[in-house]
Amino acid sequence: MQKVQNKFNKFKTSISVGFFLAFRQVKRSSIATTILIVFVMTLTFLNLVVVRGVLVGLLEGSTNVYRSSYAGDVLITTLPKKNYIENSQSIIETANSLPWVEKLTYRYIEGGEVEANYKTRVNLTDKANSTTGSIAGIDPVLENSATHLSQFVVEGSYLTSEDSDSILLGANFLRRFLDIEAPGLTLLENVFVGDKVRVTIGGNRKEFIVKGILKSKSDQVDFRMFVLDSTLRNLIGRSDYNVDEISLILKPDTDPYVVKDALLKSNVDTNARVQTWDESLPKFLLDIKNTFGILGNVIGSIGLVVASITIFIVIFINAITRKKYIGILKGIGIDSRALEFAYVVQSIFYASMGILIGLALLYGFLVPFVASHPIKFPFSDGILVAEVPNTLVRAALLLIATIIAGFIPARLVVKQNTLDAILGR
Repeated sequence: MQKVQNKFNKFKTSISVGFFLAFRQVKRSSIATTILIVFVMTLTFLNLVVVRGVLVGLLEGSTNVYRSSYAGDVLITTLPKKNYIENSQSIIETANSLPWVEKLTYRYIEGGEVEANYKTRVNLTDKANSTTGSIAGIDPVLENSATHLSQFVVEGSYLTSEDSDSILLGANFLRRFLDIEAPGLTLLENVFVGDKVRVTIGGNRKEFIVKGILKSKSDQVDFRMFVLDSTLRNLIGRSDYNVDEISLILKPDTDPYVVKDALLKSNVDTNARVQTWDESLPKFLLDIKNTFGILGNVIGSIGLVVASITIFIVIFINAITRKKYIGILKGIGIDSRALEFAYVVQSIFYASMGILIGLALLYGFLVPFVASHPIKFPFSDGILVAEVPNTLVRAALLLIATIIAGFIPARLVVKQNTLDAILGR
């Protein structure tokens, strides 16, 4: 028992001496060198968090727009083998009666063809200026209250309840917004607000005036055309009021899965498919999001290796230049573990300072700044995703890597023969 106590006391003394030596070395080191090392550690920490955060945030911006402009918190759609949601009005009443539902909107969806400049087309053998896509019939007041669709109007104005002969075109139907060539993709040429277009659904045709252009950076909006629900019902001959989509907006802090379970218990799933917004995300979005997360981790790992090498070189040079001093300390009885611990403490100091400054910059400036000024990508308004648990894990990884990088060179120098170290051999 006494032997164990002696070992513990010796270890405690080594720790105390190590702290003392580390404090003296940091205090007496060059201020410029210390600032440079801390700066490198700060950049490394930000590289670990920010690069991944921007890559993931790029897709997070897309999913946020998907949720806010289209799906809501819970999305109810047609079953795979059905043309619409049967018993729609009963489902809408059930959803409205749930205490968690704040707002909802519903849509009629039909595929159709839109043709422009048909009145000026002289030669019928020429290719028509037309495109095909989804046409959504909406209640403009209800839709805007739920999804704020009007904020995505980049040209013209939003629909009103009296605009029975007006149409909103998604920007991705117009070549001036989506100037790409792809097999099977046809886009409208030279179509502007105020122009007339002809919509054909089945065998029925109707002429509309383009009232506005929508651009949300979400395909569910930008690859759709919007008209009044009453107009579309008349055009397709639907008098039963059965809709194709219902988007539910929930009260703040409500779990969408709670609402989904409540709808399933009401047997809504017998007539419709019920999904939370994240369950309804297109698979390609999920795949890209996961891929970007992996890329961010790879890039961050490279930064971690660079930081480890930097600390290794700094500690190794520091220990080599002080080799004679280390030999003298060993000669007067200072334990090797105390000397090694001193350099480890230095590494922890540099890493901790870099992490603390990085956290302050991250949450005090970068995250709120990017949130209020999103990064404008062609297909998304990117944000900076920096979840606290994820960030703390990366901070811990950087700290561990730094401790190892500081211990190895210290161990290599300290374990040298004491006399050789004193004589500089």
